[in-house]
Amino acid sequence: MFCFAVVKPLAERMRPKDLENFVGQEHLTGTNGIIRKLISNRHLPSMIFWGPPGTGKTTLATILAGLSNAAFYQLSAISSGVKEVREVIAHAEKESKAVLFIDEIHRFSKSQQDSLLGAVERGVITLIGATTENPSFEVIQPLLSRCTVYVLNSLTVQDLEKILEYALQQDQWLKARNIILKEKEALFSLSGGDARKLLNLLEMIVASVPGEEVIITDEMVQQTALRKLAFYDKGGEQHYDIISAFIKSMRGSDPNAAVYWLARMIEGGEDPLFIARRMVILASEDIGNANPTALVLANACFDVVNKVGYPECRIILSQCAAYLASSVKSNASYMAIEEALAEVRKSGDLPVPLSLRNAPTSLMKELNYGKDYRYAHQFENNFINQEYLPESLSGHKFYEPGMNQRENEIRKFLRLRWGDKYNY
Repeated sequence: MFCFAVVKPLAERMRPKDLENFVGQEHLTGTNGIIRKLISNRHLPSMIFWGPPGTGKTTLATILAGLSNAAFYQLSAISSGVKEVREVIAHAEKESKAVLFIDEIHRFSKSQQDSLLGAVERGVITLIGATTENPSFEVIQPLLSRCTVYVLNSLTVQDLEKILEYALQQDQWLKARNIILKEKEALFSLSGGDARKLLNLLEMIVASVPGEEVIITDEMVQQTALRKLAFYDKGGEQHYDIISAFIKSMRGSDPNAAVYWLARMIEGGEDPLFIARRMVILASEDIGNANPTALVLANACFDVVNKVGYPECRIILSQCAAYLASSVKSNASYMAIEEALAEVRKSGDLPVPLSLRNAPTSLMKELNYGKDYRYAHQFENNFINQEYLPESLSGHKFYEPGMNQRENEIRKFLRLRWGDKYNY
C-alpha cells in the first residue's frame, strides 16, 4: 500500500501575497496603475476583474483584501448560491470592514446577483468579482453600475519567464531537484499567457521525471502535455482550448472540425449561449462584409438558442457553425477598427472639422459650426466629395475591402466615389 503526501499545487504555493511579487498587469499595479493609486489613497471600491484565466484575478483580490485589513470572504459562483451570499452578508454586518470575493461571478443567476445589491449599496461588503466573460453580458446592470470594471490581460512571455524563475528559486520542492531549463519556448506557448497553466505544466514535468536531474526541452514539454487526459472541463483550461479550436476551425473554413469541437462542448455541458455568442463575434470579425448574412444568421442563432435551450438547440448551433465555416471570409472590418483605434491612441483628440459640427445655437452658427457642410442627398448619386476626417488624417485609409466578390463590389463603389483620394 502506497501513501502519498498531500501538498498544495505549485500554482497555489507560488501565489504572491503582496504587490511587490505580483507579476503582470502593469497598467493596474504599476507605479502609475489605478490599483496602486487606490491602495495609496486607502480606498477600496467594489470592482470586477475581467480577464483570461491565470492572469491574477484571485491573487489581486486577496492582496487587496489583506492590505485593507478587512474581513475576507470568498465564494465560488460554481458552488455557491443565495443562501451562502446571505450568510456572508450576515457575518459582514458584524465587521467594521468586509471584502467578498466571488470567483466566476458570471455564473451567478440574476436572483443570485440581486441578493448582493443591498449589501454593496450600503457598504456592508466591498465586492470583488472575477470573470472570464464580458461583464456587460453576464453581470446585471444594477450590480455593474455599483462596481468598477478592470480588465486584466494575458501574461506576456516576459511575465511568464519571471514567474518561472521565481518558482525555481523559491519553491523548496523544485529547489531540491537539479532542474535545467534547456528550452522554454514550448512551456510559454502551451501556457497561453496563463500563469496557473505554466506552473501546473512545470509541476507535471518535474514530477514525471525520476532521479535528481530534470532537463527540460521543448519536445519533452510537448510530450508531457499530450499525455494529459483529454476531457472537457467547462470550468477549467479545456474550456478555453476547445473554444479556441472551435473558432479557428470555422475561421479556417473546416465545417467538419467545427462541428466536432462543437460536439465536445455540447457533450461537456457547455453553456449554449457562450457558444452562440462566440459565433456572433466570428461572423463579424472573420466574415464581415464578405457575407453580411452570416451576422444575421449568427444573431438569429443566439436568439433561438436562448429560447430553446438544450437538447434541441444543438441542431441550431450545428447549422450555424457549419454555415459560418463554409462562408467566404474577410477580416477587413476587424482590421479597420483596430487600425483606427491605433490611430486614435496615437494622435489623440483631433478636432472635428467645422463643417461636420452640429450647430443647434446661434452662437455656434456664428462660430462657423456646420458651415460649408453639403447634404449628400442633394447631389447626383447621393454623393458629394467633401472631407469627413480631421484635416491631419485626410486621405488616411482604415478600411481595405477584402478580396472576395461582395467586397470587390464595395471596392468598386468606393473607387467610383472617391477616385484616388483613398487609393481603392
